[in-house]
Amino acid sequence: MGKLILVRHGESVWNKKNIFTGWVDVSLSKKGIEEAQEAGRLLSKIIFDHIYTSELSRAQMTLQLIMLENEDGRILYLAHPQDKAYEPGVKSGVIAATISKELNERCYGNFQGKNKEELKKEVGEEKFMQYRRSFATIPPGGESLKMTIERALPYFDREILPKVQEGKTVLIVAHGNSLRGIVKELMHISEHDIAGYEIKTGTPLIFQYENQIFKAGAL
Repeated sequence: MGKLILVRHGESVWNKKNIFTGWVDVSLSKKGIEEAQEAGRLLSKIIFDHIYTSELSRAQMTLQLIMLENEDGRILYLAHPQDKAYEPGVKSGVIAATISKELNERCYGNFQGKNKEELKKEVGEEKFMQYRRSFATIPPGGESLKMTIERALPYFDREILPKVQEGKTVLIVAHGNSLRGIVKELMHISEHDIAGYEIKTGTPLIFQYENQIFKAGAL
């Protein structure tokens, strides 16, 4: 039986301020640190075969805090795909986490750094909700949810899914929108419904793979 654990990073300082973050590299808030630590405690007894995260520090910091709580005892090594020092997975005393740009958050383009309430007043609530929650609307200079999924999902299918199907336990620590694409596929959620599907910060989602089927699991 394979196992897949998805974790959205803990609350960031811009999440707290209600600011569009996207590709801007911001840190975790105090609450976000606590959320990551709690996620680590919940996952402390799970031994991971493979770990993946994004290029952004809020995801990497969440992962590091999760692994500090883990009973495994191996040292976490953040490995870029071109880094040949360690193969992703288990090495003597080390577990390497593969960093992937495909798992980065949705790019909000010109909206990055803008307060959401102020932008809503600027463009109107209807247009604002299209930019924020529709499946295919593209913010100026950014990505739609559809484009984000089209970036993240092929990487998941190519690099991560086969490992889960082999019976491995895989952890992904990434972002709300990149993880939506994975959840959409695993749970067969429609384009309309996935746009409104909320993934909470710092809260592990567990999926078990058995008999060629993914099912939501529990810790």
